[in-house]
Amino acid sequence: MTRRRILAGLALVLAVAGLAALPFGLKSYGIYLISTWLVMTIAAMGLNLTLGYAGQVSMAQAAFVGIGAYTAAILTTQGWPFGVAFLAAGAISFVIGWILGYPALRVQHHYLAFVTLAFTTLAYLVFRNEEWLTGGITGISGIPRPVVLGWTTGKATAFYHFCLGMLLLVAAGLWWILRSPWGRAFVALRENPVRALSLGVDTRRYTLIAFALGSALGGFAGALYAPLVQFVDPTPFGLGLSLNLLLMVVVGGAGFFFGPFLGALVAVLLPEWLRFTEGYYLILYALLVMALMAACPTGLLGLADRLLHSIRRNPAPAGEAAR
Repeated sequence: MTRRRILAGLALVLAVAGLAALPFGLKSYGIYLISTWLVMTIAAMGLNLTLGYAGQVSMAQAAFVGIGAYTAAILTTQGWPFGVAFLAAGAISFVIGWILGYPALRVQHHYLAFVTLAFTTLAYLVFRNEEWLTGGITGISGIPRPVVLGWTTGKATAFYHFCLGMLLLVAAGLWWILRSPWGRAFVALRENPVRALSLGVDTRRYTLIAFALGSALGGFAGALYAPLVQFVDPTPFGLGLSLNLLLMVVVGGAGFFFGPFLGALVAVLLPEWLRFTEGYYLILYALLVMALMAACPTGLLGLADRLLHSIRRNPAPAGEAAR
């Protein structure tokens, strides 16, 4: 076990080093894409906590990304430090997510999906129509990029490294939560809420916590998205983003810690790689996703997990291995 942990730690260090060096070989648009991947990974991690671990279907993650983006945009354009805006985005999303979790105490599955979908529509209408707060369809422009301890992140590469650092911090915090009694309670809630309740798990409380924490991660992602694009309007935060985030979680592997990383990578980069097909790239992208879901409904990491279990159960004979 110790050797396995050492190898896993070494692989993680090498992966982080590779990600840190990645933008130096890319042009500005490439850096923008991988920065978008980092931001969307944080949002997908929040949805994975709510859906993949706690088993609560949510179509509201785009709304919380929008709430975080508008919170950061409004505060930073009025001179507030980014740190304050970032924490405010997470805190506001946490409170609203906690309130939104109450319907999950009464309805489940597709009924809950419709409730959260209605909230996404409501948030979009607020973003679009409340011009005194959000600027309406004209949006908010001139969003500054943060300055951290004298380090200016105005350049694309610097902001990418800032997003990478924030992702690592968020991932470390989520890793700790999932290995705490909270994480075990979330999994029990997903597997069998009636049995979890009979074992003394406060299912009501943990349902609300799952929604609140997942929403807060969406708010943090939005707070990073605003300075990434430096312009916020309602268009990106509609139903399409909620569906895309759900796709990231499902394709990567719901309930797997690294599922959102892989799913966001596929959702952000695969359409770009298919642009050589010109007008057909979205059709090919949809077909590839459909084929993937038909072949491995548990996602890419679920498929990899099944293959590993199959190899362990049926090891190659000694004679064949020698060949």
